[in-house]
Amino acid sequence: MADKKRIMLIDNEEGLCLMMEAVLVDNGYSVKSHTRSFEAVEAFAPGQWDLVVSDIKMPGMDGLEVLQRIKAKEPGVPVIMITAYATVEMSIQALRRGAYDMLTKPFEPEELLYRVKNALKHTELLEENRELREELVGKFRFDNIVGASDGLKGVLERVEKIAGRDTSVLITGESGTGKELIAQAIHYNSPRKDQKFIAINCGALPESILESELFGYKKGAFTGATENRQGLLDAANGGTLFLDEAGNLPMNVQKTLLRFLQEQEFTRIGDTKPTRVDVRIISATNSDLKATIKAGTFREDLYYRLNVLNIHLPPLRDRKVDIPLLVAHFISLQNRKFGTTVKGLSSEAMEQACNYPWPGNIRELKNVVEACLAMEDAEYIGLPVLSQFIECSGTCAGSDEAGESVFEDGEYARAVSRFETEYLRGLLKKHRWNIEAAARDAGMNMATIYRKLKKYGIKREDTP
Repeated sequence: MADKKRIMLIDNEEGLCLMMEAVLVDNGYSVKSHTRSFEAVEAFAPGQWDLVVSDIKMPGMDGLEVLQRIKAKEPGVPVIMITAYATVEMSIQALRRGAYDMLTKPFEPEELLYRVKNALKHTELLEENRELREELVGKFRFDNIVGASDGLKGVLERVEKIAGRDTSVLITGESGTGKELIAQAIHYNSPRKDQKFIAINCGALPESILESELFGYKKGAFTGATENRQGLLDAANGGTLFLDEAGNLPMNVQKTLLRFLQEQEFTRIGDTKPTRVDVRIISATNSDLKATIKAGTFREDLYYRLNVLNIHLPPLRDRKVDIPLLVAHFISLQNRKFGTTVKGLSSEAMEQACNYPWPGNIRELKNVVEACLAMEDAEYIGLPVLSQFIECSGTCAGSDEAGESVFEDGEYARAVSRFETEYLRGLLKKHRWNIEAAARDAGMNMATIYRKLKKYGIKREDTP
C-alpha cells in the first residue's frame, strides 16, 4: 500500500498487541506496538502517527492519562480507547478528553478494522476541509485578484480596510465587473473566513420563493409546507450572506430584511417566535438604488442599512491596462483545463481587445477568451478568430474599409437581420434583460448577444 497509515498500539497484554498488529499489518497499515504506557508516550512524536489505539486499564500510567498526554502533544491525532469495563462514566471521561471512539473487549478483527478505518477517514476529511479553507483563503487573497490599474488598486485598498469591519457592505458596479469576487475577498479576509459564505441572486427568483429561501418557513405555513425549512440567513449563521442584485428585492422581503439588520433577528414564514442569528450582509447591485428609492420600489431606510460601507467597481473600459493581464489569466486557466499551449493574442488582436468597450465587462472578456480558444489551435489567437466574437474597429476579417461586413448586403442578409432583431427582443423580454439567462436559453455566448445588440442598436428602454 502506497503511503501507509501509521498506527501506534498501546496495551499491556502482549498477546492482544500481537493479534491487533497482525490484523492491521495484513490490511496494509504500518504498526508499532508498545506494552509499557510510559515508553509509548515518550516515543510518541507529533506528525509521525496517523492513529493511536490504547487500552484504558494499564498498570502505572492508565489509558486516560495516555490519552491526555498524547493530545497535549498533538491535538489532532485520533485515539481509539479499548476497555473491558465500558461504563457510561468512563466513556464520557474518555470522550471529553478527546478520544475519537471506544472499543469494548472482546472484539472481532473485523470490528477493529471498521473502527480504525472510520477514525482514519474522519482525519482525512478534517484535513481536506482544512486544505479547502486554505485554498479558498488563498484564492481570494488580494494579490490573486488580477489587475494593475489605479482603479482596481483603489478598490483593493478599500476592501482590505473593510474586510475586518464587521458591518454591512454595498458593492456597486455594472454587470460582469466582479462584484461577487470582491464580496468573497471581503469574507475570506475577515474574522468570519472559517464560516460559510452563501450567495443568492435576488433577481433570479420569484417573490414568494425568494422570501422562503431567505427566511425559511414553519411546517404548515402554506400549502406544500410539509416540514420546517431553514432559510439562507439561518444557514449562514456565523458567516456571510451575499445578496446579489439587491435592487430586485420585493417590498415585503425588504421589510423583513430591514428588521434583521436592525435587530439581528427575523421571523420565519408561519412562525410566531423570532430567530436570532449572527450574519454579515454584503449586497451588490448594478442599478441606481437612489433612483429606485425615488420611484418608490426600494426602501430608503434599508438602503442606508445596506450601504454602511460602499465599494464601487469601475467598468473594464476604464481599466484598459488590466485587459492584457486578464486575457493572460483566462488563457492560462483554459490551458490548464484542456492541456492546450496557447500563448496569447496576436498584437493586432490585443489592440482590438484593448479598444473594445466590453459592455459585459470581465465576464464578457472571460467568455470571449474561452470561445476563441475553442476555435483557435495556433500559438496565438489572431484577429480573424477574435472578430467572430467582438465588433472590431477599422479593417477586420470579413469587413470592408468602413468596418461593415461585406456579407451584409442583399435581401437574404436583411431577412436574417430582421429575424435576429425580433428574436433577441423576444428572448430578452422573456428573461427580463438578464443577458446571462438569455444566452443560456439560446445556447449562445454572452459576447455574441452583446455584439448583436450593439450591431442592431437594440436597447432596453426601446424594448416593450
